[in-house]
Amino acid sequence: MLTPHPVLLSEPAPGVLLITLNRPRVRNAIDRPLAEALDAALTRLEDDPALAVGILTGAEGHFCSGMDLKAFPTEGVPVVAGRGLAGLTRARLHKPLIAAVEGAAVAGGFELALACDLITAADTAFFALPEVARGLIAAEGGAIRLPGRLPYHVAMEMLLTAGTLPAADAARYGLVNRLTPQGEALEAALALSARVQAHSPQAVHLTKQIVQSTRGLDDHAAYSVQDPLSAPVFATAAAAEGARAFTQKRSPAWNTTPPSHHP
Repeated sequence: MLTPHPVLLSEPAPGVLLITLNRPRVRNAIDRPLAEALDAALTRLEDDPALAVGILTGAEGHFCSGMDLKAFPTEGVPVVAGRGLAGLTRARLHKPLIAAVEGAAVAGGFELALACDLITAADTAFFALPEVARGLIAAEGGAIRLPGRLPYHVAMEMLLTAGTLPAADAARYGLVNRLTPQGEALEAALALSARVQAHSPQAVHLTKQIVQSTRGLDDHAAYSVQDPLSAPVFATAAAAEGARAFTQKRSPAWNTTPPSHHP
């Protein structure tokens, strides 16, 4: 009997790579083969100039239950060198990545979602970082990112008590961009991806790069990082086309594709 591939890839819309974690019997827990397959999928997203946006989701009603604890004693933490858990949590992706969450996004699964740029979630989904209950640390972005995404005391309660955050509360706090009925998180993610693709690819990529590069800096230091990245954009053909389209009251015709990158 063939083992199902741990990550499924499809292109449900032009320019979109849908990445589906595919170990539903264990709520899409991350073992070494899944980690390597996700890393390869993210590399494809970055390298293919025809792809503009990635969507990460899970098979059969669950996003991801985190690291596969049964595999942990023999495989260790399924990180990819330099790129973190499953090749995502420490990667510097240039293209936008959207998490479409149904069911459980817990432990490392929640950390994967936190590493994405946008999150859609079904109103039946939930998030948790239960590492302390297992003698572990949310060391792939949970402890670092969550206090900046939620009110501090809410984040600390999740981290210190292993408490669960329902998706409706996550949306109320601004952690989730779109809250949907059950089964519709992917549809909402596709709608967001279409909105992203309506704009200049170069401007989108550089905006993300600036956010990544200036996080945690004071304003003065942030401008010194931002300005060398942003200044050349104002002289590009894309900027000229954006201005013309605005004055002519039409949609821009972007004819430049930003260079591909490795995460």
